[in-house]
Amino acid sequence: MTMGKPRTRRVLVTHNSIAPSAVALLNAHDIDVFFSPPYDPPEVVAARMADLQPDALMVRQGRIDASVIGGSDRLRVIVKHGVGVDNVDLEAAAARNIPVLRSLGSNALAVAEHAIALMVALLKQFPRLDTAVKAGEWPKPSFIGRDIAGARLGLIGFGAIGRETARLAGALGMSVTVYDPHAAGGVEAAGLASTDSLEALVADIDILSLHCPLTRETRDIVNAGLIARMAPRTLIVNTARGGLIDEAALAAALADGRIAGAGLDSFANEPPSADGPLWTAPNLIVTPHVGGVTAGSAVTMAETAARHIISVLDGNPPDARSLALPASLAA
Repeated sequence: MTMGKPRTRRVLVTHNSIAPSAVALLNAHDIDVFFSPPYDPPEVVAARMADLQPDALMVRQGRIDASVIGGSDRLRVIVKHGVGVDNVDLEAAAARNIPVLRSLGSNALAVAEHAIALMVALLKQFPRLDTAVKAGEWPKPSFIGRDIAGARLGLIGFGAIGRETARLAGALGMSVTVYDPHAAGGVEAAGLASTDSLEALVADIDILSLHCPLTRETRDIVNAGLIARMAPRTLIVNTARGGLIDEAALAAALADGRIAGAGLDSFANEPPSADGPLWTAPNLIVTPHVGGVTAGSAVTMAETAARHIISVLDGNPPDARSLALPASLAA
């Protein structure tokens, strides 16, 4: 908690910290800031909510279920320090008339950069080459690399992150095709090719990159059937939500050489179990869901979330564009 005279309003953050500028912004608007360690079990967070009775909840990490949402009688708004809300029970929030808001656009460039970095590392086979040289091997005589320029990239989703990814990929000389039934006009306006068929998208690409929210419709959108339609050279990159991919199907495809590799920054369960099928898969690069966490994006996400909280607690209606609705998004 911040030091000094207690303020009349409170926010609980499900993490050990947020950007100091966001704390200062909240404090300046009569809001004290409390912290709850990341990934604490919901029952622990619910007890903390009951004890502190915060007016707002800023979600960074961990599962926010009905017990957490119902823990504070004073709770008026839930805001995500980021954009993905699949760890929040949206229906439980709606039942209590508590809006759930996303910090849209705050980490778009950071996540796009991470996606591009995974693509480049996979195309250039950095993990395999690094391991070989450190083991005393010298694979130069037999190695043939893949080109970045001219690589065909397929995007699922063309929101803020998808658009930034397409822009960066284009600057590197990749050709981009987009599948997003909700953004056809935006794709054309950006001068990119689009398709209304997911099967057509994956039929002739080098890289598939995921940039859509996790919804009832998109859960396991990359499954065994879709993977079977991909060429063996295909790489899969996921910097969105883990539930978009059937991880058992992906692990099997990597093990059998049916696709060339994968780069994952998110998983169906986080943290993932240490004995999952993915860990023995070849040509797999994983990172711990940190694509959106850079020095710049951390400040932007926290300040955006803080402004949402201040606005709602001051009596303004929640920003309609930032609302997460249970009808479309999966808890």
